[in-house]
Amino acid sequence: MHRLLLPALITLSLSACGDVAKLSISAGTGTKPELPEPRSSLIPTVNVATAVGWPAEGKPRAAEGTTVNAFAKELEHPRWLYQLPNGDILVAETNSPPKGDDSFSLKGWIAGKFMARAGAGTPSANRITLLRDTDGDGIADQRSVFLKDLHSPFGMALIGNTFYVANADAVVTFPYQEGATSITTPPTKLVDLPGLPLNHHWTKNLIASPDGNKLYVTVGSNSNIGENGMEIESGRAAIWEVDVKTGEHRIFASGLRNPNGLAWEPESGMLWTAVNERDEIGSDLVPDYITSVQDGGFYGWPYSYYGNHVDVRVQPQKPELVANALVPDYALGPHTASLGLAAAAGNQLPKQYANGMFVGQHGSWNRKPSSGYKVLFVPFKDGKPSGYPVDVLTGFLNQKGEAQGRPVGVLVNQQGALLVADDVGNTIWRVTAEKSAN
Repeated sequence: MHRLLLPALITLSLSACGDVAKLSISAGTGTKPELPEPRSSLIPTVNVATAVGWPAEGKPRAAEGTTVNAFAKELEHPRWLYQLPNGDILVAETNSPPKGDDSFSLKGWIAGKFMARAGAGTPSANRITLLRDTDGDGIADQRSVFLKDLHSPFGMALIGNTFYVANADAVVTFPYQEGATSITTPPTKLVDLPGLPLNHHWTKNLIASPDGNKLYVTVGSNSNIGENGMEIESGRAAIWEVDVKTGEHRIFASGLRNPNGLAWEPESGMLWTAVNERDEIGSDLVPDYITSVQDGGFYGWPYSYYGNHVDVRVQPQKPELVANALVPDYALGPHTASLGLAAAAGNQLPKQYANGMFVGQHGSWNRKPSSGYKVLFVPFKDGKPSGYPVDVLTGFLNQKGEAQGRPVGVLVNQQGALLVADDVGNTIWRVTAEKSAN
């Protein structure tokens, strides 16, 4: 009986009216986003953009004064980027690992079907690929498998001659020699990270401290709002500080539902992160955000959002935590899935992009109308966001609302170009200034 029922439930969910946004994306953007009253519905809002990929010769639309070309094509779900000192670009070709839980969940089964439709249902390639542009024409002409047989890798960092990878369940290390195009040495585990069971937010990113003594590692929550129990959230919804020599670690900041991108802001020296906020309280809530990360800071999850806005679905509450919850610095619009984050320092785009942060917005699956599906630039002044964001790359959704691409990781390379990993288009895009733009 349930074999007939399940497809019907999926059809019902996809066609349900659900919740429609009453506010514009701009209302939920900036230093003081509008936060309306939460809205709930019998069936949560679902608006999945079917992944179709780019047509022949298709590409995103670049902002005025810039142009875009494909740096590398025909990758397998490229999500994250890192540049080695010699200019080589590393890309993590990766997807979610097996959940390790054989128990059936109708909600989980339906969610899996939605994610497959959005382009996230393919097995993980579990590798890091090296891309090299030997002639400087802005197109990678050499590629090699840098590391393979990883476990849903994401974040990467090089400190001295040690290369660090954030797998879905651990930070591992490898010896690195300058100019190497592959590493075959087995990994050495530095520290375990929260993984199974579930591993709901599986992506683990990392960034090295300026002195090279610490790693800061993102660990997303195991649920939307703690509905799987808080015991399974131990060490999650947090950024860890890890000693690179010993693996000893502590919680650097907490209450961050799903932190992904990490960047050092050059003027203040502060660590910044991009965070995905909670779902199922309406198309207008809750804005994703970027924020400076304070040592010991608590940012609300799951008990509240944007400071002391209590999420009444979470019981029991912890008012003593909510009273000290920090307000994020800058909202990026609700359900935009803002993942990628890169400081603008060193870019050679037009001067309006000189000071700020680039943000890769993977795009919504649960907002009507859709949000995200673009790369933004947030201008900064005196080390803080100042002004409204600027679209850098758009056109990832076609006129039918299908996803031709979905931007994730962003990186400013040594030549001053902006590189963008597109995990549906299986492409690394390269944004540069038009010759007459500077």
